[in-house]
This record gives sequence, structure tokens and C-alpha cells, in this order.
Amino acid sequence: MDREVFVKQLTQWRHALHQHPETAFEEVRTSAFVADILEGLGYEVARGVGKTGVVASLKVGESNRVIGLRADMDANAITETGDASYRSQVPGKMHACGHDGHVTTLLGAAVLLAESRDFDGTVRLIFQPAEEPGYGAAAMMEDGLFTRFPVDEIYGLHNMPGLPAGTFHMRTGGIMASEDNFTIQIHGKGGHASSPHMGTDPLVIASQVILGLQTIVSRNASPLQSAVVSCTEIHTDGAHNALPSNVVITGDTRSFSPEMQELIETRMRAVCEGICTAGGATCEFTYTHEFAPTINHPMCVTAAAEAARAVVGAEHVNENCEPTMVSEDFALYLRQVPGCFVFLGSKDEKKEKQVFLHNAEYDYNDAVLETGAKFFAE
Repeated sequence: MDREVFVKQLTQWRHALHQHPETAFEEVRTSAFVADILEGLGYEVARGVGKTGVVASLKVGESNRVIGLRADMDANAITETGDASYRSQVPGKMHACGHDGHVTTLLGAAVLLAESRDFDGTVRLIFQPAEEPGYGAAAMMEDGLFTRFPVDEIYGLHNMPGLPAGTFHMRTGGIMASEDNFTIQIHGKGGHASSPHMGTDPLVIASQVILGLQTIVSRNASPLQSAVVSCTEIHTDGAHNALPSNVVITGDTRSFSPEMQELIETRMRAVCEGICTAGGATCEFTYTHEFAPTINHPMCVTAAAEAARAVVGAEHVNENCEPTMVSEDFALYLRQVPGCFVFLGSKDEKKEKQVFLHNAEYDYNDAVLETGAKFFAE
């Protein structure tokens, strides 16, 4: 395909996807759009994997080697405020994380691979639903992703508008953090605000708990390891003139290893229970694992860097980038098979105002669609 025609096609696909965003496990139109294109390119396509996922396979030559390439498809529950001619036509939903660009990038790679057929083995293109809430990878795996469609290695990417467009960034080991959620319910004894001595004020105790939790990172975690404990909400059943009986604290934690996750959970529970006991209250502590840390495999980082250099040159490839505390359910794949997740810089230098992910004005930079497609194909 002529390059100009190819780039124009990618842009049209991306804009069409942007206009019709679908959130987690609702990607019916999106997956049909993807599957129809792939079937037209000659891929063997399986629909409905993990509810709304799509897996497309293309075998060339005699080798039994198999590589997996993944893109996420779901949008965000955000009302778009940008002014693009192709802005979202679905109220309350938009592609604010660039998954429309990820889907288009992998479709572009599908075109390049179908035309060149310059490999020996099988490529599997994995279009995953429900990355935003962290359920899509698990749903596809539970539906037999790696037993029905085995792969030897798997690769994925995410656009990063804060990094120079057309650059690739990766690292061996932890590149994205885990996300664990917690809920702390503190039960005291409410009463009149004028007579706090007659009750057990759970709000004061909750304040001590919040402060106590901050000592976990500063005093229990190694300063050489990254971790975050954030209390994000607090709710009570009190009033202006009444002490509450109950306080609920919620939040999340981030880290890069199962060992750190366990340390944080153990210390959080001890801090909460200890402070509540000292204050005469009781507590219920709930801790859930939402996202695992994304841990890249060394050999796959080497392969990804080599592919990136072949596309954009060594000066535009960072093999030891800084990790980020955001999370990705691609991490679950990396627990099953070797692989690498990379960041594709997508900063739009033409725009005075730089807008980042999950912003109501965000729009994927079409200028990096071809670059990402060539990387995946390489």
C-alpha cells in the first residue's frame, strides 16, 4: 500500500473509532469493526474472546514460533469537551486514554504484516476489552486466551503525551505499578458535639489512622523501592452538631513487587487495628488487588528495543526509562508468558496546550499511528 494512502487509512480508522467510544465489555461495535477489517486482510479471526475481545492469527512459513501483539479497545466514562470534527457522538463516553489510537496502530501492523509476509511463524493480534477497570486481560485468559491461542512472547504499547512524539521508552523489570484498593471502616460511639467525652469519636481516630498510614512508606519501606499509600475519600454519618458513629476511609496503594504489596497490606492492617484499639473503637479493614505490577522480561525488552531502533533510530529509543506509578492489566499476561510493554511518545508539538491522559480534551496524536504500526510489525 502506498504510504500516503496507508497513513490516510489509519487516520480515518482512528477518527471513526473516536466518534463511537464504548466502555468496558460494551465494545460490540468496536470489536466488529476490528474483526471485519482483519478478515478482509486474510486473518483467521475469533470473535467474542473474553466477552468482546478479538484474536486474529496469521501464519507464514513453517515455523512453530508464535508472537502476540496486544491493543486495548475500551473508552472512558468521560464527557468529551474537545472541538475535533470527529469528537465523540456518545454522551458521557470518550477515548480519553488513546485506546482508539492503540487499536488503529495494531490494525496498521496487521496491514503491513499481511502485505509483506516477511516472517516465519504465526502472529496473533489480541484486541482486548475492559483495560480501564482492569478486568479485560483476566476475562480473555479465563476464556482460554493462551490455551486456545498460545503465544511464545507478547508485546503491547501505550501512548504517552508527555514524551516526544515518535520515541520509544521501555525498561527491564517493573515499568508500571500495582494498584491495590483499601476500605477502612471505623466504628465508634456518636453523640452530641458539645459532649465528646460521652462518646468515642471515630473521626479523630480516623485522622490518626490517615497520618499513621503515611509512616508505612517513610519508615517501613526501603527508600530504594517506590511505593505510594493514598487515602482518597472519607465519609461519616455525623452532622454539624453530632459526632459520627462511623467513618469510612478509602484509597489505593502503588508498588512494584508482590513483596512490597504484602508489606503495605500487613502494616496497614496493624496501624488501623492498633490505633482503633487505643482509641476505644473497632475497625474493619479490606484490601483488594486490582492491578498487578507490570514486569518486563529482559530478553523481550532487548527485542523490543531492537525493533524500535529499526523503525526510529537509536537516538529515539530509551531502554531504561523511569517507571510510572500508573497501572495496566497487561501485567497479567506477563505473569503467564514473557513479554514487554513499551511507551510510545505522542506529544503534539503543534498544540500550545498539552493535554494528558484521562482529560476531557484529550485527543490521540495521529502523527504516531504509522510509527507504532511499523514498530509492531517489526
